[in-house]
Amino acid sequence: MKAQALHGHLDALLLSVLEGGPLHGYAVIEALKARSGGSLNLPTGTVYPALRRLERAGFVDSTWSTVNGRERRTYELTGSGRGALAGERASWTEFSSTVSRFLGAEPT
Repeated sequence: MKAQALHGHLDALLLSVLEGGPLHGYAVIEALKARSGGSLNLPTGTVYPALRRLERAGFVDSTWSTVNGRERRTYELTGSGRGALAGERASWTEFSSTVSRFLGAEPT
């Protein structure tokens, strides 16, 4: 799946991945790929700017650490991020329900 197809939904997916606990950037990418059955194999150039945008919005905090001599940034959901995720879930439920009325059933 192409990153462009996720327009408007990437932030919600990232918040959802981080809901399970803190992850470093590459682990976020791998979690997206694993949870989507390989459909979301997004490049770092898509994911890292989105994570930084979420951090600027106050939805994610990050910390730097050194692991095996390598610097890596770990991202964690904030309270505001949890609230934003709840809002995204409610919006998605309403949107997908509405679209399913058109695309998910045979016309009557």
